[in-house]
Amino acid sequence: MDTHELSLPQLNLAVLQQFRVIYGSMRQYFREVEECCGRSGSQMWILQEVQRTPGLGVTELASRMGIHQSTCSLLVEKLVTKNCLVRSRPHEDQRRVGLCLAPDGLKAIAALPGPAEGILPEALASIPDVVLQTLYINLSELIRHLPGNGSGFANMPLADMVKQQSEDDE
Repeated sequence: MDTHELSLPQLNLAVLQQFRVIYGSMRQYFREVEECCGRSGSQMWILQEVQRTPGLGVTELASRMGIHQSTCSLLVEKLVTKNCLVRSRPHEDQRRVGLCLAPDGLKAIAALPGPAEGILPEALASIPDVVLQTLYINLSELIRHLPGNGSGFANMPLADMVKQQSEDDE
């Protein structure tokens, strides 16, 4: 249906339903990741980044994921404890600590059903630049009208938000 044919209340509902589709799709995908891999989507994203760049440090990893370094460090620590990652120090700079996949990390990566970072980043990367720019402008305006200051969510992995919501629902 053309949006020009919708009344304002109908348009509000249609947009709300679009957000439901996005959120529901992400939630369903991250559940599938956890079922297949035995790890959260955030943990799997870390493993995938380390697979792509062995020896990657926590600072660069946090930057790639768009999350706080402290959040990244906590996720990495869990993966080290679960034998999914190992820390290593390159011979040329013993001060620097890099990350490499451990055996259980390799197994988890092999079970991934799709992109570890989730389906939304992949979808955003696939739309034309002008559409992405327009979406950014429009979402910025929407966020401006939300009550409170939710900016802390900007640096939280989507998989953790979805997982937290699932746990709250139970």
